[in-house]
Amino acid sequence: MDSNSKIFIAGHRGLVGSAVCRHLKSNGYTNLLTRSRAELDLRVQKDVDEFFAAERPEYVFLGAAKVGGIGFNKAAPADFVRDNLQIQTNVIDAAYRNGCKKLLFLGSACIYPKLAPVPIKEEYLMTGPLEPTNDGYALAKIIGYQMCKKYTEQYGFQTISVMPNNLYGINDNFIPSQCHVIPSFVNRFIAAKESGAPEVVCFGDGSPTREFLFSDDLADGMVFLMNTYNDPNVLNIGPNREVSIKELSELVAKEVGYTGEILWDTTKPNGTPRRALDTSKMDSLGWKAKTPLEDGLKITVDWFLQNRSNYVRV
Repeated sequence: MDSNSKIFIAGHRGLVGSAVCRHLKSNGYTNLLTRSRAELDLRVQKDVDEFFAAERPEYVFLGAAKVGGIGFNKAAPADFVRDNLQIQTNVIDAAYRNGCKKLLFLGSACIYPKLAPVPIKEEYLMTGPLEPTNDGYALAKIIGYQMCKKYTEQYGFQTISVMPNNLYGINDNFIPSQCHVIPSFVNRFIAAKESGAPEVVCFGDGSPTREFLFSDDLADGMVFLMNTYNDPNVLNIGPNREVSIKELSELVAKEVGYTGEILWDTTKPNGTPRRALDTSKMDSLGWKAKTPLEDGLKITVDWFLQNRSNYVRV
């Protein structure tokens, strides 16, 4: 990409898209295309086709998606399948038909089997059953990756498909009924601190392990790949640090200043018992995440405290 290349960031107000915008702007890219959902609903094929025909972006970062935590996925599994398939299909096809040079598709580590050997290698994809609490989202992301790969194979359309582990950071979704684990912990421990609650009860038993990648690190990796990488096969990206949900809860509680007791409701689901990615392929390209989890949590909590009025408890 050149500094004046026309670059479309799909989902620019979200966790990943906003980080990509910040990174591109700070590195001198000046011709960024962005549209809010009100301006362009990526689920509507006609509108997406008209946008691409008029703007003809040279590069596309496809970070737009319907996302959420376990509870949100379980409550609306059909919506997760439908909305993500519509977004992906419309953007990938329109980008190809309107002369886009390269598209980066952002997936998720949840595409891998629930009980895949850890650390999870790219070749483990579709070798076993998915985690049922978010299989609708995972299936949509698998199809998005396969669509990108097949468009490269059949049409020569250059695509990259990147699979990160759990993400967090600035502009994350902190709506309690929809959010992932870090925003959920931030919400709950801040509320408990302010109300003087002696304890906070969390889902599961705290034993599952995850990796958490700071969104600005992911953005750095995505831009790096757009500029240097041309393989359509799935590629893992992550921080190479695995922590338990219990340890994460303690880190968040410490960051927000909550000193009460943390209890665990073992009647609630844990999700996949362990998820850590093998990032040796990404490492071999010379890129690594830079932000320690503790530093990323501080940035995230500080940002949320400055913007919490934008979130309601629903």
